[in-house]
Amino acid sequence: MKPIKQIHNKLIQKCKKHNEKAQLQLYKAYCNAMYAVACRYMKDSVLAEDVMQDAFVKAFKSIHTYKEEVAFGAWLKRIVINTCIDELKKNKPVLVAINEEVITDEVLEDNSWQVDEAVTVSMIKKAIDNLPPKYSVVLNLYLIEGYDHNEIAEIINITPVTSRTQLLRGKKIIKETLKTLSYAEGC
Repeated sequence: MKPIKQIHNKLIQKCKKHNEKAQLQLYKAYCNAMYAVACRYMKDSVLAEDVMQDAFVKAFKSIHTYKEEVAFGAWLKRIVINTCIDELKKNKPVLVAINEEVITDEVLEDNSWQVDEAVTVSMIKKAIDNLPPKYSVVLNLYLIEGYDHNEIAEIINITPVTSRTQLLRGKKIIKETLKTLSYAEGC
């Protein structure tokens, strides 16, 4: 049996030659994972599916630029994230830079992400989903995708300080939400 990477590489080569069957196979191999990525950014599942499909169209149009320097899934994921962010910018102009406040280094270095033992992953995901997009996008990019503030600033066209501020504000809202949830569940 051939390793999956070899199969995917052959499919990618066929896609570069505009082979529609290969495109469909590659789509089927990655659509569920890319849909999950899109759902982290889009609050509506139908919109997430539309964005994911738009991202695949973009990927197939620019597949000739894929150089195998990173895994195909990582390359595709970046396209999905960028397509989500473009859609958020287009429909909700909330990703503009906020007034930059003076924030002490102590606050910026706050890396305490500890939560109560009763808090579940689904509670955290729900809290992130309920955040305004300007916070949820930064939280997703920072916590889940692993981007730093300079990369986030470049991706969504804000300053690194704004990225940090939105991360901290989002984190504060989530902590308050989780406190409320854990009090409610403890009753």
